[in-house]
Amino acid sequence: MSRRMILKAGAIGAMTLAANVWMSQAMAAETIKVGILHSLSGTMAISETSLKDVALMTIAEINAKGGVMGKMLEPVIVDPASNWPLFAEKARQLISQDKVAVVFGCWTSVSRKSTLPVFKELNSLLFYPVQYEGEELEKNVFYTGAAPNQQAIPATEYLMSKEGGGAKRFVLLGTDYVYPRTTNKILRAFLKSKGVKESDIDEVYTPFGHSDYQTIVGNIKKFSAGGKTAVISTINGDSNVPFYKELGNAGLKATDVPVVAFSVGEEELRGVDTKPLLGHLAAWNYFESVKNPVNDAFIKKWKAYAVAQKLPNAATVVTNDPMEATYVGINMWKQAVEKAKSTDTDKVIAAMAGQTFKAPSGYTLTMDPTNHHLHKPVMIGEIKGDGQFNVVYKTKTAIRAQPWSPYIAGNEAKQKL
Repeated sequence: MSRRMILKAGAIGAMTLAANVWMSQAMAAETIKVGILHSLSGTMAISETSLKDVALMTIAEINAKGGVMGKMLEPVIVDPASNWPLFAEKARQLISQDKVAVVFGCWTSVSRKSTLPVFKELNSLLFYPVQYEGEELEKNVFYTGAAPNQQAIPATEYLMSKEGGGAKRFVLLGTDYVYPRTTNKILRAFLKSKGVKESDIDEVYTPFGHSDYQTIVGNIKKFSAGGKTAVISTINGDSNVPFYKELGNAGLKATDVPVVAFSVGEEELRGVDTKPLLGHLAAWNYFESVKNPVNDAFIKKWKAYAVAQKLPNAATVVTNDPMEATYVGINMWKQAVEKAKSTDTDKVIAAMAGQTFKAPSGYTLTMDPTNHHLHKPVMIGEIKGDGQFNVVYKTKTAIRAQPWSPYIAGNEAKQKL
């Protein structure tokens, strides 16, 4: 081959490469990439896998209606595998390498806190869909789950009330990480403000993945001999299954020692025989069992999606609170992008202020313009034999979140960004 032909071939090759690069960039420009950051393996997969799936359902629904600003949403899914440092690595990958416009994800507070430096450094957005301990307010995070005053505090007040059994002694039982420990710090301060003595509060922690609750449940029975006792559970992940099984084995009924859980919903109860657990409680901002047209449609869409996608146990899938929060968060982000006419982080943050959405809970939820938290209703439900919840208490209106607990000294001036 002559030198001229080689140069010509090289030029054609370069043009082809440039054309391919341009085509890939053009195709990328036709979609908006969004990240999904949930554990699909490890101890938290029992809770987080359904959030990945409901996110995909929501994205498909938005795309079927024309997408966002005329562009289709393209989900990018990663699995941090219940490995907290890996959440930060995967968040950086999604933002820097995959070029996502937003990330929907995390469950545990330790995973969320692992990612915070990344979202701040790269000025990207995280929508966090799970109740948490508060004591945090970040420009780059929108919190669509409950703050303590939207779950932990009203649930404890209910346990102390006549309707909730009039508890005088409390076992604070949790998984050993930031969310349970900080929540229990707040609850201790709250209980003491109500006159509960230190000797009437017992605090116990177990590691992630813990499975032997025989001794702990035995100790709860002994502690309850000192007066009317309730358990406040911040156990997370698959440890809930052996804990509830041990409650049943020990015959510890809700009429004896009621348990209220903050991280157990319909999804976690799918793996448990719920008949021995009748009457035990969970506090959330949504239950599948609430009756209203928006929830009926949400449940119908989810069940149809599960069957169409052949999800595991598709015939028995359920909805739950963090799934609703995921659904609301993605839709609110879409509304904000369309208001801002941009996926730019700072423009979307500004447009998120005051966004509203008619949620499956039956309430219109509002994104607070100053603290990046949703105004949410509070609901308390009793476990039924079919793994659903009978709602025994709910607020008449959505409650404004207090990210910084007033029961912790020095928090008065920290309620907004």
